[in-house]
Amino acid sequence: MRRLVPGFLKNDGPIIPVVRLQGAIGMNSPMRQGLSLANTALPLEKAFSFKKAPAVALIVNSPGGSPVQSRLIFQRIRDLAKENEKDVLVFVEDVAASGGYMIALAGDEIFVDPSSIVGSIGVVAAGFGFTEAIKKLGVERRVYTAGEKKVTLDPFQPEVPEDIEYLKSLQQEIHEIFIEMVKSRRGDVLVDDPDLFTGKFWTGRSAVDLGLVDSQGDLRTVLKKRYGDKAEPKLISAPRGLLGRRAGVGVGMGLGGRSLTEGLGSEVISAFEERALWMRYGL
Repeated sequence: MRRLVPGFLKNDGPIIPVVRLQGAIGMNSPMRQGLSLANTALPLEKAFSFKKAPAVALIVNSPGGSPVQSRLIFQRIRDLAKENEKDVLVFVEDVAASGGYMIALAGDEIFVDPSSIVGSIGVVAAGFGFTEAIKKLGVERRVYTAGEKKVTLDPFQPEVPEDIEYLKSLQQEIHEIFIEMVKSRRGDVLVDDPDLFTGKFWTGRSAVDLGLVDSQGDLRTVLKKRYGDKAEPKLISAPRGLLGRRAGVGVGMGLGGRSLTEGLGSEVISAFEERALWMRYGL
């Protein structure tokens, strides 16, 4: 078909595949799509399969989430880049924080808007305690376990200092892994700043000065400047199934024996948790 298109209508510039990585990480639910390796693997593999493309562009817009899924996505990008000998250009939109920044580290170069939010290199765990609430309601909770630590950090029981220390030790391990990734990918340009790995976050403009990212720039401008005015970005999405749903995304209610009411309750909690992540960065 391309041969039948008149010469003046042809775009002879390189096609640059683009994959959008947006949303909280690892927070998939029946009605909501978060980022995970399961629902990003196919578009990533398709993007890196463009033989003539000089690079793959990734748009990252995520406040973070699961450190495991963040690292799995990061690793898949790096593996594909090595296998296909492609440069990876990352473009941050509103935010690349925590796990979102971990994914952005997969880029050979990271571009930001001056008002993007970048960083938050740390680990957090949060929850609620309901011990006083169930007392007032007159509720008696009964839990039976084999293994004395099976109810560690149970929100319906008083906190145990030993359990909190154990949780913090796990967080410290994950934090160290994150720091190692940052130093491995950005160590040659990072500024020696005492706040760098404290969980603090910065604007895109400040992140450039700190070496967390490379420079300011938007996708179209950077691609045309680097690969010519005829460079054509091509958005790659997950293929749709027979019902028009994106592959890798669970949809439906009452899965796993849950009732419709339970499904709705889960959706409300999931939506609240995701919204809280975005709000942390003023978004």
